[in-house]
Amino acid sequence: MTCPSLLRRHHAAESVGDLPRTTAQWPQEREPGIAARLRRDDTTAQFVRFVLVGGVTTVVYALLFVALGGWRGYLTAHLVATAVSTVLANELHRRLTFHADERVHWFTAQWEAGGVTVVGLLATSSALGWLHAVTDGTHAGLQIATVVTVTAVIGLMRFLALRWIFRPAPATA
Repeated sequence: MTCPSLLRRHHAAESVGDLPRTTAQWPQEREPGIAARLRRDDTTAQFVRFVLVGGVTTVVYALLFVALGGWRGYLTAHLVATAVSTVLANELHRRLTFHADERVHWFTAQWEAGGVTVVGLLATSSALGWLHAVTDGTHAGLQIATVVTVTAVIGLMRFLALRWIFRPAPATA
C-alpha cells in the first residue's frame, strides 16, 4: 500500500526555487486526472475516498459474514465481521480518506470512529433482529442488503463526525 503522505509530495523543482519547469515535465498539472483530484483534501475528494473505503470494507464484512454465518449464527457472524471491517475501515480512513496518519494516532482513530460504530452496530443488529423476526432469516443476501442500507445511513453520520467533530484543532501560531 502506498503511504498517503507520499501522495501529497511536492515536486523536487518546487523546493529548489528558481529552476525552470515546463508543462511537458509534469503533464498532470495541465490536465489533472481523477487520481490527482481524489488526492486533494477538500470535502468532495474526502467523501469519495470515504465511500470507496466503505465499499471495500463492506465487501470484507460480507465475505466474513457469509463465511462465519454457519459457524454460530447470524448475530455472532455479524459481530465478528463488524469488528474486523470496522478496524480496517478506521485505519484506511485515517491514512487514505483524511490523510491523518501523521496527525492522529492509531488508537485515537479507533476510539473516536469506534464510538460512532457502536451506534451503527446497535442499529444494524436491531435491523437484523427485526429481519429475522419477520422473515425466515436465512437468506444471506437479504441480511447483507439490510446491513448495507443501515450502514450507509450510519456511514454518512460517521463521515460528518470524522470530518467536522473529531478533526484536530488548527495549529496556533
